[in-house]
Amino acid sequence: MKDKKKVLSPVNIILIVQLAILLILSVIITVSVSSKTKKSSLDQMTTITEARAEMIRNYVEQSESVLTYYSKAEQITNLLRKPNDPDAIAAAQAYTTDYSQSVDNLEGIYVSKWDTTVLAHTNSGENSPIGRATRSGDGLEALHQSLLAADTSVYNTGIIMSPASGEQIVSMYKAVFDENNEPIGLVGLGIYTEGLLDKLDALTINNAKNAFYSMINIKDNKYIFSKDSADIGTEIEIEEIKKLAEKYKNVDDEVSDNIEYKSGSKKYVSTYTYIPEYDWILTLDDTKSEIFSLTNTMRIYLGVFFVAILILFVVFGYISRAQTKVNDKLSATMVKNEQAKENLYTAMFKDVLTDVNNRISLSVDIDKCEPSDTTPYYFAMINLKELSTINLMYGNDIGDWALVKTADVLGKIFKDDKVYRTGSGEFLVMIKSNGTPEAQQRIISDVSTALNKLQVQNNTPAGRIVFAYDAAMVKKTKDINTSVVTVLKNIIRNPEPTGALPFVFKEI
Repeated sequence: MKDKKKVLSPVNIILIVQLAILLILSVIITVSVSSKTKKSSLDQMTTITEARAEMIRNYVEQSESVLTYYSKAEQITNLLRKPNDPDAIAAAQAYTTDYSQSVDNLEGIYVSKWDTTVLAHTNSGENSPIGRATRSGDGLEALHQSLLAADTSVYNTGIIMSPASGEQIVSMYKAVFDENNEPIGLVGLGIYTEGLLDKLDALTINNAKNAFYSMINIKDNKYIFSKDSADIGTEIEIEEIKKLAEKYKNVDDEVSDNIEYKSGSKKYVSTYTYIPEYDWILTLDDTKSEIFSLTNTMRIYLGVFFVAILILFVVFGYISRAQTKVNDKLSATMVKNEQAKENLYTAMFKDVLTDVNNRISLSVDIDKCEPSDTTPYYFAMINLKELSTINLMYGNDIGDWALVKTADVLGKIFKDDKVYRTGSGEFLVMIKSNGTPEAQQRIISDVSTALNKLQVQNNTPAGRIVFAYDAAMVKKTKDINTSVVTVLKNIIRNPEPTGALPFVFKEI
């Protein structure tokens, strides 16, 4: 008698089909989550780099303000009009000494004649340069040309190694003119960069213990600062960084992006921001393994998840004779799987701190938009200004408090619309409208109301604080994509006159 062929039971067929479906879903989810998690990690590093670049820009601008205020002091202008008057010399030296005590990280500040003969200087001791000319010949002529080209602005020579102290400083000069707009002298300033580096080093980066900063001057392809102090003032050797320096020469706009390179046996990812005002490129570098550790962890988690499901189905296959019991367990397993997927999607699409949607969620939602003239979309960006400064002054808890407060206010005002956190202090509201002027006016009013409610005194755990915000809004009737975030950022960074509105509104 021939053996009967074994036929798979309906339960086993269902189990096999479900196993195949879960395998396909696991692969799709793994690829999707890995891609978006990788992008999220790079976006986070880019945001950090941009914030640090802004801190560097502010540090230099504050130094320029210090020199500008000094040049306008009555004691300084009187001395340059009467450089041989003993009383004017004494008053200017006393003011210089007193003024220098209020400037942090100061190497030196001084006033000199147009021929660079020093009249008053921070250093008035035994080795003081007072009475000596600091430039002559071609060097003096080059300085005069640069000062006259800068006119009433500060001539910033950048970050250099000081010939006086041997330390790295921000060096700058400013011409002083008489009532006939003729130069009668100049003032000079040197600020140690050590204070700037201390600020950067004091800012920790979550989940990036091995990250480090570097900054290069693309004029001479040399390091301004680096994790290895021996590299300062030396030419860059990493080919990918050299190409960046060449790429951004003669570029006038700030640019942020990322590159990958290999140094030794390690692979690195570098996010960078080009600072066009000074021809500097700030980079934030870390190993690929650390930056994308979350991506790798997610892959392992999904792999383990799939293996667990596979084992579970094998167990169910062994007990398939007990149909009812198998069905019950299968049902329970499917419920758990759906919950796990729901939790996974929640983790992907929500900002952990504020519980609003995140940038990944924005990308998904924008793909579903179908704008038209009758159904336009409005995108409003509300940016908490100086978040890094808030964290430094009051602590990260107050910074987190401000972010949660911002999300809460926006959620209440735009309760029928979607709110996203797209950056460090950036929040985006996506509003679908019916295209009528009344609807547009209501949206403008809501954004204005949000700004008014946010920019009030807040009773925080650190006391009463007023937080400042920037805002911008655009209207889109076609071609919506995630570049709208970049457009809004650029509007906030380069605001135009807004008339009666407290923010810039554009139709693009």
